[in-house]
Amino acid sequence: MTTSEIFDRTGLDRVCAFVNGKGGVLKTTLTANLGGLLAVAGWRVLLVDFDPQGNLGLDLGYRHQAEDDDGLGMAQSLMFGAPLNPLKGVRPNLDVVPGGAHLDQAAAGLVSLAGKDSRKAKLALASALAPVATQYDIIFIDCPPGNEPLQLAALGAASQIIVPTKTDRGGREGLLGVAKRLDSVIDVNPGIDLLGVIIAATSSSAKSVQRTVREAIIEAFGTADVLFENMVRHAESPAQAVRERGVLVHELEEQVNSGPKWYEVLRGTAKAGPSQPRSAGNVAEDLHNVAQELVTRLEAAEKRNAS
Repeated sequence: MTTSEIFDRTGLDRVCAFVNGKGGVLKTTLTANLGGLLAVAGWRVLLVDFDPQGNLGLDLGYRHQAEDDDGLGMAQSLMFGAPLNPLKGVRPNLDVVPGGAHLDQAAAGLVSLAGKDSRKAKLALASALAPVATQYDIIFIDCPPGNEPLQLAALGAASQIIVPTKTDRGGREGLLGVAKRLDSVIDVNPGIDLLGVIIAATSSSAKSVQRTVREAIIEAFGTADVLFENMVRHAESPAQAVRERGVLVHELEEQVNSGPKWYEVLRGTAKAGPSQPRSAGNVAEDLHNVAQELVTRLEAAEKRNAS
């Protein structure tokens, strides 16, 4: 009997890993913001920061705060089987397992473990998540771009993978690398599937570039079904603002909409607040659309698996 046959995946049927072999393709942004939107919609969400950089904490505003353990809890769960204790209520309905530098040590530990029991190493994250998974409607994993032992553990835990990619060739190369890495976890996670590819950080005017990227991805996978119809536009100003303030894009949009109008300031009936990026609404709309499509794709995948 193999490890995959005896491992109980109860509660792990809605674990989605955001992964690409290249950095800077908005994995963390999508993990945080899509998770935040689903939480607002009433889903019980767990976000797992599986990256030694720990940047998910910047997007959610807890990085370097007292509750940020820099990935220590996650590392101890991976290496020693310690119970996982997520940060509760980072947002209503949204809990987080912080990442950070301690995950580098965990990765080294997984390499050592893989030399003795490769299946156990690949299932390390699945084993850590299993005891808490039933508390949540969905779990998102923010994967590091180039850390193979952590990526394999993330894929060993995931039921679905989501691959963000930019329009440049590097992003597409990283995407294809993920497809190859999937072969390495089929022995422990035969049900893992590709939920889709999201084109991110693109310009709404770059139609020819988007078309070229879409054609290349379709050619690589042999079908257009892998591509999310919705994309996420790039806007430098809101991207900087959300990281600096530790807010999500839809929260920034609410700040923009609730702020004083220029004519109110001119009349003296309101005081000028901090400068707000007006393009936040465009990015927020994109993320709303992607979130809706993600849920639709997830429900369709579940129906296929049930039939």
